[in-house]
This record gives sequence, structure tokens and C-alpha cells, in this order.
Amino acid sequence: MKTIILFAAGILLSLNTIAQTGLKSGVVAPEFSAMDNSGKKLDLQALLKKHKSVVLFFYRGQWCPYCNKHIQQLQDSLQVLTAKGAYVIGVTPETGENINKTIEKTHASFSIIQDKDYKIMKAYDVNYVMDADMVGKYKAHGVDLKKNNGNTDHVLPVPATYIINKSGKITYVQFDKDYRKRPSVAAIAKEL
Repeated sequence: MKTIILFAAGILLSLNTIAQTGLKSGVVAPEFSAMDNSGKKLDLQALLKKHKSVVLFFYRGQWCPYCNKHIQQLQDSLQVLTAKGAYVIGVTPETGENINKTIEKTHASFSIIQDKDYKIMKAYDVNYVMDADMVGKYKAHGVDLKKNNGNTDHVLPVPATYIINKSGKITYVQFDKDYRKRPSVAAIAKEL
């Protein structure tokens, strides 16, 4: 137990040195266009023409229990969010194969995008590069980012959630470098 606590403390210390701050509420959301896990082309502008809002969240990978818990909560309450006119999208650097593992674990039925070149993560200022020491610690605990993300640059997002309204403005932001902290579905639904 002591090792796990020390490992978690080390990760939090590493995350607290990240310069990213995420985008703020009130700014225009960066446009993006990408394919989701089912091969559907998603375009933010087009989605906002069809839906009242988009709930856009960033997650680290199928290996992260906090990510899986959050995704499961979103899935369990998806009808609540869609009834308020929201379209939910997850963004991750993990490979398609690992997105499928996320779906198996969480039963997520909403769109998930592999942000292979980190364009969306960079546009929303949530990307960071893990240092070699932290990559080694993750690997020692069974998390191989090279295998999970299909690359060697070790980029992950700070878990963040944005609500983007019909006019394209960000109306809600949850951005916390402590990867354990995620917004509740009730908090998201209240903002829709």
C-alpha cells in the first residue's frame, strides 16, 4: 500500500509541474474535425448545428481507473445528458485497439476520438509530455505508454471537461492537474 501511495504522490507531483492551464470559460472553442471510434466523421461546427451543446472530455487511457470510472458514469447517465441536447465526445491519445478496451470496460456508447497527433489536445491546452522518470514508474506498474498510445513521445492529456454551447463558446470547464478529480455528471447536467 505504501508503494502505491508513494507512486500516486509522485505522479501528482509530476502533474503539478505541467504548464498547461486549459482553456477558460467564455472563450470560443477551437474547431476540430476527426473520425470517432466507429468511423463516424465528427466536426464540431456540424455537431453544434444539430445539438444544443457538446460535452468534450479528455482522458488518459484504458489503463487509468479514474478515467474508466468517469467514462462509466457518463455512460450510465448518457440519457440525462442527451435529453438536455448534449452530444458527448471523449478524446484520448490511446490507439484504436485500446479505445476498444475502454469501451469493453465502460460500455461507452458515445463517440471517442483517437487524437493521434494531439491536435485537439493542443488546441484545448491539455497536452503534456511525461518525463522519462515518470514513464519508467508507469512502466514498472504495468502501464506501457508506447504500447497504449502507439508512439514514443509519451504525451497525455490533463483530464479536462468542456461544455461548448450552440454558438461555439465554452460555458463550463473542469481542468485539474490532479487526475483523480473529475466533474460529476450532476455538475455537467446542471450546466447544460
